[in-house]
Amino acid sequence: MKRTRAGPATWLPRVFYGWWIVAAAFVIHGLSGALFFHAFGAYFVYLQAEFGWSRTLISGAFSLSRLESGFLGPLQGWLINRFGSRTVVRIGLLLFGVGFLLFTQVDSALTFYGAFLIIALGSGLCGFLTLNIVLMNWFEKRRSTAVALSAAGSSVAGLMVPAVALALGTFGWRTTAVGSAILLLIVGLPVSQAIRQTPEAHGHVPDGRGTPEPSDGTSGHGTGLSGPAAGFAAREALRTRSFWLLAAGHGLALMSVSAVSAHLIPFLVAQLNMTIESAAGMVAVLTGVSLVAHLVGGFIGDRVNRRLIATLCMAGHAAALAVLASAPTPAVVAIFAVLQGLSWGFRGPLMTPLRAEYFGRRALATLEGFAALVTTAGLTLGPIAVGVLADRMGDYRLAFLFVATMAGVGMLCFGLAARPTRLAGVGAAARGVL
Repeated sequence: MKRTRAGPATWLPRVFYGWWIVAAAFVIHGLSGALFFHAFGAYFVYLQAEFGWSRTLISGAFSLSRLESGFLGPLQGWLINRFGSRTVVRIGLLLFGVGFLLFTQVDSALTFYGAFLIIALGSGLCGFLTLNIVLMNWFEKRRSTAVALSAAGSSVAGLMVPAVALALGTFGWRTTAVGSAILLLIVGLPVSQAIRQTPEAHGHVPDGRGTPEPSDGTSGHGTGLSGPAAGFAAREALRTRSFWLLAAGHGLALMSVSAVSAHLIPFLVAQLNMTIESAAGMVAVLTGVSLVAHLVGGFIGDRVNRRLIATLCMAGHAAALAVLASAPTPAVVAIFAVLQGLSWGFRGPLMTPLRAEYFGRRALATLEGFAALVTTAGLTLGPIAVGVLADRMGDYRLAFLFVATMAGVGMLCFGLAARPTRLAGVGAAARGVL
């Protein structure tokens, strides 16, 4: 059977190459989630015990690392357009690994923050923005499914947090960080070879069937169904209210996710007297539910109004945080874990496909970069706000109620983000990405 330029796996019969990219993204998301995002709460406890740092100081590093990723967003979009997604992912994996090696040398707050910023830079470059841009190019009708399957790697990674916690307790946090760096390099770099920027450049079309319609860049009206040139130019999209409402809603959703990721384990250990291993097990419950919801949500998101699903999920985030704030026992925390996992899982795969649905593929990398400036505000403020309130009040409960309120605001943002229409006079004039 004749090979094509798409890659070494194309000899397999009836397998659209886009699914191999989904598999590669699954692995990369899994590495990032297991070794960094979900594992941070476990590292948190050991760092606080060794150095005596406050919750605010430690969670501040996590938040600033997310802020760095957000400021990187517009530049990252340009890098993807200029050098291609595979190159950006490879650079990210290298920096990710180097950051973990530097993390092993931490002996002060300054070196701690420095190492975390490099880890964040690497994880951002090889993370959701870059990988989702590739998937938006390779899929149209099955975008939510593709993103859900790839993002499920992060949920599976949450199931590995007990193993990370065991490694931390057995080998120490520095040795565990070295092992993390090695895994990123020996697993992540070979897997990244599968990534390709667009299907058209390798003899394919999105979804693996049909023929893309020619487009002059003004057709499609944001549907993303008329080829890579179809959809809004960036300057058009940035002038719509819907773009900013979607970004704000997404950012407030990520405030809930990041606050829980940074503080759930410390909360369970300090206020409910759970062991670190038991608390890590609760993280596994949350992410296990999220995994199932990711897979189901991706399927539903290709068939049901994505904005409606996102709105309902924000209500779920708010309810989950309210339950956590009032949880008297681990059994009630389990109810929170189910609600949060369902809300995160159903909503997560819809964010980039929703923007692609509204604005098309034409300037999606640039738009995702600008959206990252807003969404990162949520990632950054979540852990910091919870850390500051917990330090001042001596209790996490008011902090979690604050995040629940912000999730309610996010629900309103998605509810008001109606599908945009072209701005008069702009579509004909704007022919470039910007």
